[in-house]
Amino acid sequence: MFVVGGSASQLLSKELAKCLKAKLAKVEIKRFPDDECYVRVEDDIEGEDVFLVQTAWPDKNIVELFLLQDAIRECEVSSLTTVCPYFGYARQDKQFKPGEPISARAIARLVQMQTDEFITVDIHAPSVIDWFDNVSAKNVHAYPSIGRHLKGKGVELILSPDEGRADNAKRVADVVGCEADFLVKERFDGETVEMTPKKLGVEGRKVAIVDDIISTGGTIAKAAEQLRKQGASKIFAVCTHGVFAKGGLDKLRPVCDDICSTDTIENPTTCITVAPEIARIVQD
Repeated sequence: MFVVGGSASQLLSKELAKCLKAKLAKVEIKRFPDDECYVRVEDDIEGEDVFLVQTAWPDKNIVELFLLQDAIRECEVSSLTTVCPYFGYARQDKQFKPGEPISARAIARLVQMQTDEFITVDIHAPSVIDWFDNVSAKNVHAYPSIGRHLKGKGVELILSPDEGRADNAKRVADVVGCEADFLVKERFDGETVEMTPKKLGVEGRKVAIVDDIISTGGTIAKAAEQLRKQGASKIFAVCTHGVFAKGGLDKLRPVCDDICSTDTIENPTTCITVAPEIARIVQD
């Protein structure tokens, strides 16, 4: 059994190889002067079960993913499981205007052409999994790993940014062994917005705001500001996928005591691995 790690998922590939007790394949990945991608699997993986780990975001990593799939297939492996820890374009899961593609479906169709199985983590729109209609496809949840991390930090309350994701906060809280709630946004005028927990107070408590994706960080930053005003003693911003676009981290650092994400997208805040959750679903 081999794990082949793409350039976007080096940390997770190493952790998954440990969890599966598999060999981590040697892979050469480089860019030509015109920025085209070159990949080569250096180990002999013929006849082996192979797990390819590569986040499908941004675009250049998607191209690298397709090239790695093709290289692995050329080696005549026994099976190929493609693990996309973060599945790009999942938020474009329907056609909003005539003439648009359904981007998530387009990527799903291409990924499944060269694999036997597909695994992703906390996909933004779970319905995207249904478009993998030719292979087995699974969506792994990161909340057990996130919960174990926050339990070690002494967090006393888990909050989701809105009611729609309250169930995820509750799952994390169950692992931590604490209470969960969700934030309610109230707009007083064009410039004044207040976000408060629906039921539970935060004064004097260590609070974690947990989301699947932090993109620009604006909503989490606003929530953290309000929680600080309400007396929270410590505020953690935690997510599965740390995109942090358009200076997202710069917005969060002044208002959060700690910012943490998983290794689905490797970035300076990565401090949780989802490898045990991926390994668990593989071994089941």
